[in-house]
Parts: sequence; structure tokens; C-alpha cells
Amino acid sequence: MMTTLDEALAAVLAQAEPLGVEQVDLCSADGRVLRADCISALQVPPQDNSAMDGYAVRVADITAAGVALPVSQRIPAGHVGTPLQPGTVARIFTGAPVPPGADAVLMQEDTQVLDDGRVQFNAVPKLGQNIRRAGEDIALHSTVLSRGMRLTPAAVGLAASIGMAELPVGRKPRVALFSTGDELVLPGTVAPQDMRPGSIYNSNRYFLRALLQRLGCEVVDGGILPDNLEQTAAAIHEVAQACDLVLSSAGVSVGEEDHVKPAVEQQGELNLWKIAIKPGKPFAYGKLFRNGKDASGGVAHFMGLPGNPVSSFITFLLLVRPFVLRLQGMQDVAPKAVEVVAQFDWLKNEKRREFLRARHTGNGGLELFGNQGSGVLTSTVWGDGLIDNPPLTQIRKGDTVRFIPFTELM
Repeated sequence: MMTTLDEALAAVLAQAEPLGVEQVDLCSADGRVLRADCISALQVPPQDNSAMDGYAVRVADITAAGVALPVSQRIPAGHVGTPLQPGTVARIFTGAPVPPGADAVLMQEDTQVLDDGRVQFNAVPKLGQNIRRAGEDIALHSTVLSRGMRLTPAAVGLAASIGMAELPVGRKPRVALFSTGDELVLPGTVAPQDMRPGSIYNSNRYFLRALLQRLGCEVVDGGILPDNLEQTAAAIHEVAQACDLVLSSAGVSVGEEDHVKPAVEQQGELNLWKIAIKPGKPFAYGKLFRNGKDASGGVAHFMGLPGNPVSSFITFLLLVRPFVLRLQGMQDVAPKAVEVVAQFDWLKNEKRREFLRARHTGNGGLELFGNQGSGVLTSTVWGDGLIDNPPLTQIRKGDTVRFIPFTELM
């Protein structure tokens, strides 16, 4: 019997106890998960200020176009002016505080400086025009960033705008990454023309490492596990001592040469599931006891992915990604999907939930990659997201489908 994706995800997330908290400076905070609310100790803007270069005026002084008034002061950004006297205007620049008494700012394009130095106004100002009010962006003591969010460049800038130099974030998970199989060859070690029959280049190692690093992980490269139970068990035990998660690609099925499963079971516990998705069916989650006996000596998580490249890629995005983010303290780990019109026919009746590689067309619909095989890694580069297609569901041109952009998954 196969396990649904939702059941598997709920099970692994239930085991994802957030790791510790560390303080990082703003320059290192992008992509990290915030572990405490950010409360503003000031209002932004701190006072009324000009939204553009121009003249601060009293509305009552300019009742018709063509009025000319003298300039009584000049206020650059970063300087504070004096109260504006009736019948005068203040030359003001973007971001400068509006002087007391002024109740509008006219942009310089609507004015003309006369030979006698007075300024002629060619438009009639409205009350409050071009004035950014104090606190209109951020109110005093308001929550500007919420605990559990993944920080973006804009969020980092917002933290800076309220004077924060450091932020409390979830500790980076330390992840050991293994590949399995004697058939794997690292690029650069053997030229294509010299590859022995049955060998393949190890692509999974590179995209999994890149995905982990994008998620803020510290990656320990465990290399390629040999097709040997004793050596596999020793390698897994060693990295489990200092890592939060051990991640393997392939080797978790029940074949005679799949040694990861018994190696994990020797020193912990393992759940091996057949997930009802396509591509990607075999998936394993377990725990590794660091003392080899029980949880008293500490625990490392274990996850095993399928070996086929696209299966490994998609299973990582759907199960490992949310787990790693939850370890860092992020609560809302579900990717946001959008409804898009299909511009193709997909008439199969697949019993499993499908994740089809697709991309946007010029007119806003979706086109499908021609070969949806689990070993066709080109589909993940060609596409810009996944169609989440329910079991036993055909898609006809013009149907609306659920689309998850890759930008939501990486």
C-alpha cells in the first residue's frame, strides 16, 4: 500500500524539532529563518517629510495659479527647518522634514524661479500634497517582521530601517550528503570517451548540494557510498555524530546491492515508504542513534531519496525542503501554487499524484515538456515549475491546473 504525499509530509514534519538560535548581522541574514518578532522602537518616517524636490508651502497662500512668493529657507534632506512664515515658501528636497506651518509640497516642475528670486507657482496645491506623514510606513512598537518567516533582501532592509544591526535566526542545519552506487563517476575524474560500460556521471550530488545551500544548510559531502554494507554503515555512523540530517540519494530500496537501508536500521530506526507520487516513489525517513543503541546519546535525522535524477529532485523539493526549513524554525513551509490554463492535452489516467514539468508560454498559459520520464533531467531546466495533478485526472487544453513555480520551491 502506498503512502500519500500529505501523510508522508505530516509524518516527517512532526519530527522536525527546530534547532538552536543564533544572532547574525544583517549582511548575513538573507535567506535565514527569523526566530523572534522584530518590534520597531521608532516610527518611520520619524516626522512628516517631503516626497519630492520642490517647495513647502501654506495652501492658504496659493489660491490661484500664477502666485509668486519669496523663499525664506532651504531645507536639504537630513536638516530641520524653522517654522514657515506666512507669505513665504521653503525650498525643500526629497526626504527633508516639512517645516512647521507648511501643509503641502509643490514639485519643482510646477514652479518657475523669477528674476527677483521669487518663485511663481503654476498649480494650486492641495492640503497634504506630496507629504509623507510620520509613521505612515511603520508605527511605533509595531511588529515589522514576524517570527518564523524566511528573510528576504527587502526584509533585511526593513530591519535596517528600524535600526537593527543583528537578527536572531535559526541555526544552519548541518547536512551530510551521500550518493550510492559503484556505477557513479564524478565529473572531471573520467573523460566521457573513457567511461566504462554501465557508468554514469553523478548529477544528483550537485543539484542536491546546491538545493541544500540555497536553503541555508551547511553541507558535508560524504561522497559516494560503496556497494558494501560494512563500509556504508561506518560512513553513516561517522557523519551522524556531528550532523543534524544525513541525506542519501538511492540505495534505500530492498535490492541486494541497496545497503543504506540495513545500515541505518543497524544504528537507528527507519520507515521506508512508497509515496504515491510520480516521479518519485521510494522515500525513507529515520533516525540515527549517535551511540548506536538509543536516543540517549543524541539523534541525527535520516532521509533517503530515489536514485533517478528527476525523482530525487522532486522528492527533495516536496519532502526534504519543508523539513529543512522547519528545522530552522519556519512554520509556513507549504509552497504557494497558482491556477494557470493548460495549453496541452495530458490524457493519461495515472493512479499516483503527478508532478509534471511545465513552463509558461508567451500568452500566460502552460506548455508541457515532451518527455516526463524520471531520468530526464533536462525537463527540470526547461521548465519553470511543476503542475500538481491529482490521481486519475486527465488534463485537456483549456483546463485550469494547479501550478507551483520553482521559485516557490528553492
